[in-house]
Amino acid sequence: MSFNADRVICSTITLRHLPLPEALAGIAEQGFSGIDLGALPGVCNHVPFVLDEDAVEVVAAQVRASGLAVRSINADIGDLNLPIDAAGQAGRDRHMALLLDLAVAIGSTAIVLPNGAQSAEPVDSLDADIDRVAAQLARAADASEARGIELWVEAPHFHRLVNDLGRTAAFLPRLDPRIGVVLDVSHIVASGGTPREFLAAHTERTRHVHLRDAEPGYINHSIGRGRVDFVDAIAALGEAGYRGALSLELETRDTEDADRARVAREAAEFISGLLPTL
Repeated sequence: MSFNADRVICSTITLRHLPLPEALAGIAEQGFSGIDLGALPGVCNHVPFVLDEDAVEVVAAQVRASGLAVRSINADIGDLNLPIDAAGQAGRDRHMALLLDLAVAIGSTAIVLPNGAQSAEPVDSLDADIDRVAAQLARAADASEARGIELWVEAPHFHRLVNDLGRTAAFLPRLDPRIGVVLDVSHIVASGGTPREFLAAHTERTRHVHLRDAEPGYINHSIGRGRVDFVDAIAALGEAGYRGALSLELETRDTEDADRARVAREAAEFISGLLPTL
């Protein structure tokens, strides 16, 4: 059975257990033509967190050799709600600059950054932390714009500062308007919301979509094994006018490593079967 490879793409996080060249080959062998590139320490190390010019060159060569188009680099430049001194800021800026070098080298549309540390507990207060994250993202947006790369943020993210729709509603209005938002259905459902609720408030900022199944309090199901209503989610995206990519970010706990590429293909077929409703 075929699937819509123009719309449904695969994050390398799906095959995070493999070295990057093997992950890219596995994705291509399943018929995908596009990817998100995972660069999240502790989640997917396909791009080293300790990044330098040599690492950028190696990763870029591997991605280009795969022939896969890159929609985004899903990255992390540190806990954006933590106070930082001048030396720390310089290191963070350099990390962002190297990620932008990589994005340009592989033709990535965007870099995705998180909305704060891996904790819902603020360092100071929620308002102060949100303002600090917004300021750091605006700084990153300046650097991105100068290189012709878009900047997106994932919000809500169930395991980060902005972890639900309520905090997202407080966060996004404070964000630089150049910065788009990634709708991740698993994080929305895990935090008690629905993609339709998210889109009712944030359609104009939605630039990208991550797909994985979830249930309240848990984000790591394969598609079809959780409680995400994908029929309604895809319908809501269509009604909102979203025509962009749908990325399978299958960081799951219910699939053996040897089966991950096949399961991604099956998920792509299932999601593609819903797209005619758009």
